[in-house]
Amino acid sequence: MTHIKTLGIDLGKTSFHVIGWDEREHQVKKAKYSRSKLIEFITHLPPCDIAMEGCAGAHWLARKCQEHGHNVKLIPAQFVKPYVKSNKNDYIDAEAICEASSRPNMRFIQAKTEQQQIISAWCRVREGYVVQKNRVSNQAHAFLLEFGFPQQKGKKTMNNLMSLIEDAESPIPHGLRAVLNTLYEEYKQLKAKMSDVENRLTELLKTEHLAQKLLEIPGVGLMTTALLIAKVGDGKQFNSGRDMAAWIGLVPRQHSTGGKNTLLGISKRGDSHLRRCLIHGARSVIQWQKDKSNRWTRWLKTLQETKKPNVVICAMANKLARIAWAVMTKDERFKANA
Repeated sequence: MTHIKTLGIDLGKTSFHVIGWDEREHQVKKAKYSRSKLIEFITHLPPCDIAMEGCAGAHWLARKCQEHGHNVKLIPAQFVKPYVKSNKNDYIDAEAICEASSRPNMRFIQAKTEQQQIISAWCRVREGYVVQKNRVSNQAHAFLLEFGFPQQKGKKTMNNLMSLIEDAESPIPHGLRAVLNTLYEEYKQLKAKMSDVENRLTELLKTEHLAQKLLEIPGVGLMTTALLIAKVGDGKQFNSGRDMAAWIGLVPRQHSTGGKNTLLGISKRGDSHLRRCLIHGARSVIQWQKDKSNRWTRWLKTLQETKKPNVVICAMANKLARIAWAVMTKDERFKANA
């Protein structure tokens, strides 16, 4: 069999379409495999470049390929699409993956470890609980408002909801008290589940040597650290902190033409959960760290004098991402005055 230099795999749930190229980028392999047959084929295949789109199941398969000495290239799906020629089918997609992987300036995704995927799974579970908790809280506020009892939004009202229900002098109808009691019990259960997930994440992060160093950064808490470990890894796939901040979506979008540079709002690309946590961390830093004397807080105060609050928050989130990248790649502790 002709030596395969690049193997493009179009991933599916049960079937996988592959296209193999030789050193001259001529097609020498075209086949469809089941999951078990694909693993068997990869096991006996001499080491080569294996390219895939970075989608569900890609990281598991990437680890399997790496175990047999292959060089795995995971490509963002939006970077493969321009190389799809004419009509679309699974073989054409696999060929487009081969084409994209051979480009010298192509950007690739770092394959995740099993530990990273487990941490990411727990983060997504907790995020689901947060959405449910907010739904329950909003329902309780809406029902109270419908019966003429407006309350401030937020967890303070929910924490005091039981005392409001048990207040015999309150004119809340008996039927509504039963509804609110049901919502309050659901709210408590969701908070307990979130706490359990956070405890599990704390235990998982104890095995990650970068986790404790990330937690020392102001504004970087448990969830931000977990997401950085799960989504970014060691950060060495980025050439600079700015590259990582751009990947997260914390740099301005650009729409420049004719020599005129036009910068818009932040791009909001990348992982929205990680970006949101960094934004919340930036708010925390601005609120609680602004009076401390160090180099970057002086920069923050100067920025607050000339920019709008939301711009300052995004700039602080951008700086947190850059600081996190420096801590991860240099394997050093955070230095406030560095």
